[in-house]
Order: sequence, then structure tokens, then C-alpha cells
Amino acid sequence: MKLIVGLGNPGRKYEGTRHNVGYMVLAELTRRAGSGTNGGGTKKSAFQGETQEIMIHGERALLLWPHTFMNRSGSSVLAARDFYKLNKEEVLIVCDDFNLPLGKLRFRPQGSAGGQKGLADVIRVFGTEEVPRLRVGIGETPPEWNAADYVLGRFTRQDQPIIEEAVVRAAEGIEKWVARGIQVAMNEYN
Repeated sequence: MKLIVGLGNPGRKYEGTRHNVGYMVLAELTRRAGSGTNGGGTKKSAFQGETQEIMIHGERALLLWPHTFMNRSGSSVLAARDFYKLNKEEVLIVCDDFNLPLGKLRFRPQGSAGGQKGLADVIRVFGTEEVPRLRVGIGETPPEWNAADYVLGRFTRQDQPIIEEAVVRAAEGIEKWVARGIQVAMNEYN
């Protein structure tokens, strides 16, 4: 079993915002599972969020959309990890990153939160920086913007095709991570 967590904020108000890229990637994984032979299940409420079980390359994967809001994502992720008794290598956090250029992907097996508050909360509750993650670049915060306003804003019309392509590549990268591990995903998608 793999646990794939898309960080974001629940509710219509936040749909399509830069901070919800993690949710978008999970939606793409769900779409891919439903349209192929991977068999996507139905969404359920669990672990202070929504979950959906799918198959990726013959392996069970639980997708988790925490509904705890970004800055408190850790409790949701910890509850799911502990329930399934997963090792750190079996968990992947998917989040936005304004330190990466728009559309750039970066898999990492560990490291600091780099300013991403949802990832910081996961690291805090896990008690270690050894948390595999996939960061999806949303572009640098413009000088005239406050970082919080920027991440809670929507992608521009010009940025939309770039982020849509990045979401598809992120889903492909996660499928590679499930099948071959983080090193292979890093080599092919970073």
C-alpha cells in the first residue's frame, strides 16, 4: 500500500488556487485510474479528509485529500499513515512550491519544508524531515504580492496550460514512484 497525499484547502473557495496543486494532482491520478484498468474506487470520508483507493501498476494506493486546511495537514496524514502502519518510503506528499519555476517538478526523499506550511506541519507531526515529497512549482511570488495572497490566488490564463501539463507529468511521476521508487522518479522528473 502507498499513501499519496495531495495538500490543499477544502471548499469551493479554494478550488483551482495555486495552493491546491496537490489536490489537482490527486484528481488527475483518479482520472487516470478510472479511465484505465487501474480501477478507481469511490471517495470516502476518513482521516479528517477524503480518501480514495486506486490501483497503480498492480499496487494499492490510497489517495488522501486532507480537509484540515493546509497549515494543519499533519494530523490527517499521520492518522492515515499510522492506521495502515506504513513506512516513510510508502508515503508521498504532493504540494505546491513558490520557490520553483512554474511547472517544474521536484521529487525528494527528505528535506526541509522550504516555506511550505502544510509540508512543515507534516514534518512536525512525523518528527522527522525524512518525508518523501513531490513539489510542483507554481512560480515565484511577484514582488508586489504578499506570499499568502499569491498562493491562494488562481493561475492566470497564460499559466493555465503550463500547470495543466505539470499536473499530468506529476501524475506520471507518481506512477513511476509507485513502480520504481523515489530515485527513479527523481532521475526522470526533476
